[in-house]
Amino acid sequence: MAADLATYRNIGIFAHVDAGKTTTTERILKLTGKIHKVGEVHDGEATTDFMEQEQERGITIQSAATSCVWDGHRLNVIDTPGHVDFTIEVYRSLKVLDGGVGVFCGSGGVEPQSETNWRYANDSEVSRIIFVNKLDRMGADFYRVVKQVEDVLGARPLIMVLPIGIEDDFKGCVDLLTRKAWIWDNEEDTTAFRIEEPPADMLEQVEEYRELLVETALEQDDDLMGKYLDGVEPSLEELHKCIRKGTLTMDFFPTFCGSAFKDKGVQMVLDAVVAYLPSPTEVDPQPEVDEEGVETGEFAIVTPEAPLRALAFKIMDDRFGALTFVRIYSGVLNKGDSVLNTFTGKTERVGRMVEMHADDRTELSSAQAGDIIAIVGMKDVQTGHTLCDPKKPATLEPMVFPDPVISIAISPKDKGGSEKMGIALGKMIKEDPSFRVHTDQESGETIIKGMGELHLDIKVDILMRTHGVDVTVGEPQVAYRETITQRIDDSYTHKKQSGGSGQFGKIDYIIEPGEPGSGFVFESTVTGGSVPREFWSAVETGFKKMMGTGVLAGYPCLDFKVNLYDGGFHAVDSSAVAFELAAMAAYRQSMSKAGPQLMEPIMKVDVFTPDDHVGDVIGDLNRRRGMIKSQDAGVTGVRINGEVPLSEMFGYIGSLRTMTSGRGQFSMEFLHYSPCPRNVAEEVIKETKQREADAKK
Repeated sequence: MAADLATYRNIGIFAHVDAGKTTTTERILKLTGKIHKVGEVHDGEATTDFMEQEQERGITIQSAATSCVWDGHRLNVIDTPGHVDFTIEVYRSLKVLDGGVGVFCGSGGVEPQSETNWRYANDSEVSRIIFVNKLDRMGADFYRVVKQVEDVLGARPLIMVLPIGIEDDFKGCVDLLTRKAWIWDNEEDTTAFRIEEPPADMLEQVEEYRELLVETALEQDDDLMGKYLDGVEPSLEELHKCIRKGTLTMDFFPTFCGSAFKDKGVQMVLDAVVAYLPSPTEVDPQPEVDEEGVETGEFAIVTPEAPLRALAFKIMDDRFGALTFVRIYSGVLNKGDSVLNTFTGKTERVGRMVEMHADDRTELSSAQAGDIIAIVGMKDVQTGHTLCDPKKPATLEPMVFPDPVISIAISPKDKGGSEKMGIALGKMIKEDPSFRVHTDQESGETIIKGMGELHLDIKVDILMRTHGVDVTVGEPQVAYRETITQRIDDSYTHKKQSGGSGQFGKIDYIIEPGEPGSGFVFESTVTGGSVPREFWSAVETGFKKMMGTGVLAGYPCLDFKVNLYDGGFHAVDSSAVAFELAAMAAYRQSMSKAGPQLMEPIMKVDVFTPDDHVGDVIGDLNRRRGMIKSQDAGVTGVRINGEVPLSEMFGYIGSLRTMTSGRGQFSMEFLHYSPCPRNVAEEVIKETKQREADAKK
């Protein structure tokens, strides 16, 4: 069983939105015999769509994870999201990949998005090969793109092939290892190619680049390098070993070229995936963590003999029902097994398991470590949940989903669309744990919340394009919070007499500011039974119920502490309800006296800018009330790290692109809440009250 794993390759295809990722995936499926027609968009059930749109459409089910076979090796190709500005999806995809293919456009070169992708892949230590696509395009230049990879990404490309011809004349590649030319000139059968001697005018160039290739590869083996310097030519097998070793350690990245659209060069990429990218056993095993997210020192060793550990990395709905895509890290999963979801603490039975193949699927009875499969009909599983053996539970990684910091109101354009919208939003929440939805009780509006402006833009786009729900979108709203700044010692008595038994509850309490990030803390120091112990939790519940509504503008209240130290009760009239109502009234009475303060979300902002625009970018961030934390000069520009209030970051991407002639890019994530300056707070409170008044009309 275990020997099988050496022939597995779990790979992802990374690319800038218009570099041809979809087309490359499509060609891989065609070459491996998974599909026979390419790119036919009939009934919306084509494998993937090769139309080069500004933005990729909602990806079809097949591109999420598909399996195919090449040269006796099983390839699990996983789609990595096109938009990586902030979403947790990319990290999730990178978690389940062992290697990747970075696709770059032959004319566009290394675009900002490619840079972000590359950075994420570096952080996750994923080995990659490079494919320079679209060499048949006007303005394509293989050598320029290779130079960009060096300069912009700070990576070391290992040129494996040289293009024969360029733009309209591009017809094949020279394989530097074998010194043979691969020519694709059969218009009838684009997958057919012939192997011949390289063109005479390229021989000198071939030798020059081959020497460079051999020297770089042999840096991995001192003995072979010594022999080579003594004039002994290494064998192809020895070279392969060295290239594989250097690829796995990310010392260099084997670089290929072609045109996926014209079916040229993709075979060489597939050969390289098999030859140089790691199998599941050659990657560092995933660390296991406890409930708190602290590493236990155990690892999910990739072997069928270990207890089951699997990660759900994508949830999708297709015409067959809900599918949960799972990467199995260790152990075996059989149909009918019960698995524990460590996030919910519930066990679920695995009814049906399938392997996805383009627009088809194969039923499975069992799967093992290294496999990527889909499970049909799981109920409570979301992206990022760990499924494991109930007898030996463990979680694969800390599940930290930051709270959303921005919200917008949406409503369906036609009256009958609300049910359709509700179903679509339900599916989208499952797919992306950083996306939340709630209905505002007062106004009846549907509020969607996410991690940033672009995040919500994409969600609205998916809602409209993929689910066909036309919606009206409101202005983005920032998720403010409230807190207090002063200590208050106060008392409240709840008394109600209405024939028969009444209600009585008296509480003496202290409300004071808590530590940042502490939320709500309740303690009781009552002695002598002035408030019986059974009523303490009712007091706590009363305060908890109220903390969702602050006294300034109705935002949730954070980081305060309540100490119940005394009070009074009546033997007949006191009840848990009376003390809960006393606490609720006490909150309203005291919070406004305790120096309430509006808090705003502060974002950690990471901006990349070319050298010549640094001054403009920093000046702009300062105007947005930003604090610059660091500046790191890189190969092609400067990365600026800072902290900026979210309310000042709306529309930032447009401003940045304008300032940097389209080359700047940024990512941001929530950092913490911080007190709002008075002038800003006054404005926010005024706007919020106005909005509420308008909603009531």
